[in-house]
Amino acid sequence: MMLYLPRILTSLLYISLASAQSSDQCKINSLETSYEAPVAADGWSYRLVATELSRPRGILFDTEGALIVVDTGVGLVHLEFEDQGSTCLRVRKKTVLLENEDLNHGIAISKDGRTLYASTDDEVYSWSYDPSTVRLNSSSERTLVTNMTNSGHTSRTLLLSDKHPGILVVSRGSQGNDDVEAEDRSTGHSQLRAFNVSALDERSRPLGERFRPYDYLDGDLLGWGLRNSVGVAEHPETGGVYSVENSVDNLRRRGRDIHRDNPAEELNFHGFLNGSSEDQGGNYGYPVCYTIWSTENFPSLGDLETGDQFPADRTRGRSAPSDEECNTEYVPPVLAFQAHTAPLDIKFDGNGTKAYISFHGSWNRDEPVGYEISTVAFKDGRPTSPSNSTNATTTIISNPDLSNCPSDCFRPVGLAWDSEGRLWFSSDSTGEIFVLAQDSSENNDGNNDDDNGGESGGDDDDSAASQFMRPSSWTVVVTLVAIIMGFFLA
Repeated sequence: MMLYLPRILTSLLYISLASAQSSDQCKINSLETSYEAPVAADGWSYRLVATELSRPRGILFDTEGALIVVDTGVGLVHLEFEDQGSTCLRVRKKTVLLENEDLNHGIAISKDGRTLYASTDDEVYSWSYDPSTVRLNSSSERTLVTNMTNSGHTSRTLLLSDKHPGILVVSRGSQGNDDVEAEDRSTGHSQLRAFNVSALDERSRPLGERFRPYDYLDGDLLGWGLRNSVGVAEHPETGGVYSVENSVDNLRRRGRDIHRDNPAEELNFHGFLNGSSEDQGGNYGYPVCYTIWSTENFPSLGDLETGDQFPADRTRGRSAPSDEECNTEYVPPVLAFQAHTAPLDIKFDGNGTKAYISFHGSWNRDEPVGYEISTVAFKDGRPTSPSNSTNATTTIISNPDLSNCPSDCFRPVGLAWDSEGRLWFSSDSTGEIFVLAQDSSENNDGNNDDDNGGESGGDDDDSAASQFMRPSSWTVVVTLVAIIMGFFLA
């Protein structure tokens, strides 16, 4: 029997390898990135599933399971997939639902899946949509919100509330890096507002064949002093509204350049859409007060710490508040993030225990940062990490060598969950769509109930650097090899 044991073990090894490969390989999809492959954290696998898009930004799934993409410079694109489970998918059919080069980011869909919403830099539109026939009725187009034009930050993110049907939240950014007009609430710059689009017919007067849309200033003010809060989400349990803020570049304080690691990007809380929050409609600081990320060599630090707000140097003739005024008269963020990481989307998991955030990546920093998707742990509708935390995020997918960025790496933008609990994301710089799947052993109904935020991770080459082999497969292989070697050495 001992004579044949090595052969038996070798056969078992071959079978295990074949089993691992067959379970992890995807025969219908051979797409690969043209740059160094992204790295997924332990417990996650991913696959590139769509390429050759123009500049994909916002994404969502319709009720038939198709992915709808705002492809900047093209319009609305419908992607139907052949799905063999986990990350094994390929595009079966690509359809341009609507040609409109002005659509640039925002997208939403009604709960019944029959109405699509999208935005330009100036207006929000709706259309009748039939997901079963893949038909968008262009003649049904209605303008819902208008008067949002400004230069600079032109994304108009859309959030259609699940807790309050018919309420549409629209984010509008500043017209530049340091937008003086954002200090005047009546300009509408750098604000987050909510609109009851279900009541639009009742408030509108027919104008020929058109209806009178909302002016942006008609919306209920959820917050202002928000430089460019591109990502907006509603907590699935509490209904609390959160946004992720892209803060200012080239900042100086007390005459010193502090832009490398300050100011912080932000996670902000805007209360609830029923109005039951004392801070709702408050000023979050921009362009007067900013949030500290790094306290190292920070001019006149005093008692300030990460998460506190501070005034920066202002151009001549523009007065600045004191540190104390910044921290008492403006709404502080609930979390701070590394400066220049550029968060562009936020999506909660099904039970609200994690927020997933896409960090598009820096341009205004010698050493690149960001270029990843990370999670923030939540409990009872609030982040578990304190506001002064510097390690509230945990990376789930990233670029392995940031020195290649931004020109030769993925830059995540839009996030979307499908009905199978997989997380999809767009990369606008590369024209790609990816899908992420969490191992079932790591997944609790698509979520993980850890109460604590962790340090950013996932950059280790041993943490699922392959798109196809998962750690569990390698564990089986290594164990069998060890057994075989033990017999030969005995």
